[in-house]
This record gives sequence, C-alpha cells and structure tokens, in this order.
Amino acid sequence: MSHDWLLVETLGSEPVVVADGRRTRNLVPISVFLRRSPDLMAIQTAISETVAAGEAMSTITPRNDRVIRTEPVVMSDGRVHGVHVWIGPLGTEPPERVVPGPLTWDLTAGIATHTPESIYNSGRDPSTEATHGRTFADDMPPSLNPNQSKALSMAIKAEPGMKLCSTWTITDYQGETISVGFVARAAMETQDDGSERLICRVMNWRAEPEGPSLPPDHLTQRILDGLARPGVHRALVDPENWTLVKWLDEPPPFFDWHAHEAGKESVNPADALHMARMTLEYSNGATSGVLRLRTYDGGWTPVHVTINRIELEPNTSTALMALRLPTEEELSLLDFTDDDGESQSGNKPRKGKRRKKDKKKKAKRD
Repeated sequence: MSHDWLLVETLGSEPVVVADGRRTRNLVPISVFLRRSPDLMAIQTAISETVAAGEAMSTITPRNDRVIRTEPVVMSDGRVHGVHVWIGPLGTEPPERVVPGPLTWDLTAGIATHTPESIYNSGRDPSTEATHGRTFADDMPPSLNPNQSKALSMAIKAEPGMKLCSTWTITDYQGETISVGFVARAAMETQDDGSERLICRVMNWRAEPEGPSLPPDHLTQRILDGLARPGVHRALVDPENWTLVKWLDEPPPFFDWHAHEAGKESVNPADALHMARMTLEYSNGATSGVLRLRTYDGGWTPVHVTINRIELEPNTSTALMALRLPTEEELSLLDFTDDDGESQSGNKPRKGKRRKKDKKKKAKRD
C-alpha cells in the first residue's frame, strides 16, 4: 500500500477505492487494491468501525508495527459516504489530506444538497454559494467536458444501482483550471414521511488530471458557440419532468429559473393548454411557443421557448431548450385570455389581433 491517503467509498456491498491521494481510481474493491498487503483485514476492520461510529479512528495493526488512521466523509444528514484511510509506520505522520466533500442529488425531486467542502472542491466559492436547494444546473459548469454526458445521463435516466467515478477538468470561480474527481451511486431511500426517493450520494475531491490535461470538449463547444445567439439562452432539460439539468449559456435575467425549487409555479397555470400542446409536439421531436414564466418580483413575463430532442448517449435523450424574449409580432398573435390573477411583469402581451379581424369578416358575411 502507498503511504498516501486512500479514499474509499462505502455505500456498496464492499468498500471500493476511488482515489489514491489525488489520483482517481475507478471503483476498485479494496480487497483487490490491497490484495498483497498483510494488513488488509485490519484495514477492512478499521473502515467498518469508522462507518459504524461516524468518527475518526487510530488503531495499531496486529503486528504492532504500523498505525491505521481513518477519517469518515459524513454528509450533513449523518450518512457516511466514505472513509479516508492511511497506514504507516509507528511514529510517522500521514501526509496532508485532500479533504473530500460529500453531497447528494435527489433524483426524484431534482434537488442537490452540498456541504462547504463539496462546494469548494467543485470550484465554487463556499462563502457565497448555497449548500441547500440547489438545482442540477447549479452544479453543472456551462463548458462541456468529455465525461459530462455520463453524469447528465445519470441525472436524466437514473436507476437504482447506477454508479459513476470520473475526473473533470473545469475552470473555478477564480479563473483557474482545476481537476475534480467524483464518485456517485444511486439508490432508493425511505424518507421520514415514508415515501421512497431515488437519491444519488456523491463525494468529490481536488484531483490530479488523468494523463494529459483534459480540456473541455472543444469540438462540441465550438459547435455550440457557433449556434449561440445574442439574447438566446440554451439549456438541457429532463424531458420526463422538465427539470433543468444544465445551462449551455449564461442563465437569463428575465425570469426566475429557481422558482420551482422554492415551491412556486414556474409557468403560469393558465398556460396549461399551451404546455400540453408543446409536450405533445415534443413527442415528435421539436416544438416551440410562448409561455408566461415567473419573474423575480413574483409576476409573469412571456418567454419564447423552442425545444428539440438530442441524444446524450445511446438510449438516453434530453431536451435542448432555447429561451428568449418574444418579438412584437409574436406578442401580437397571442391571446392570453385566462390569467391566474397575479401581476403581469415585463412585456405585456396584446390580445390576438387576427382573431378580432376574423370576427369582423365573419360578421360581414352574415
């Protein structure tokens, strides 16, 4: 065994090594990783006891010549996601530990819950970023990474037992290029109210790049950049429940895209027929329309929405959504005859002029 900290994920049937120091390891069973170590059983026991206690431990090996130190990785709900373990000669101090960060993705509700450590490891500012009530889009960097499609597929087409271990190279909030290792595992969990939710438990850490520096997916990024248009904001959305998964551009300022997570309606309830029509059209691959979306001041503003189906991976598709403010011509064709009584914000759509003209023509014929 190396004299660096091993990060062991403990949510499966057997502990698996996911990092050796800062080097990502792809879910290697600890019995395989340490198969030549005479201290394997002692290390396995130390890991099990650390998970059970949820506290750091220090034990002496049966031969009394080495010390095993462990540090649990505990989520804010008290669940242990993994254990950092180190073994070395008596009297030797372990190297500095790269602190892992636990987090969860509620795949049923589309909500992420972080810890300060996971916020920092993901390249964001812990002093300003929220840890609770985050969307998946808050967690996904706008730039594309070669390994991101697997994580996106996991968020969109999640099933119990799915797991993933990888490393991303991203730009942090200070403009520095960093590598982030992470491991994720999905399982059904019973909540306090007795309901079942599909929860993905995750750990992340500051990692070493895997081989040569892994830049963002430049070809795909260039294609997306070439399709970018001023005033148009594109995002990937889960087509099953229309949960926002990832922004491809900067989020738009003209509507509150966090409204759903705050327990508010994102789309004006009076637009249910428009939503139903667009959902039906999307089943054939594409749709567009104008919907009233919630604004930050609690009102509604009309937004033109275009949705196309794209394939992330074989058998996994997602919705590419483009949002922009509608043109005057598009507004003139709208007839929002029903409202929910809340204030209208932004551009107020006019009543449909064409319908009035059609009525006049009909009266003349009569």
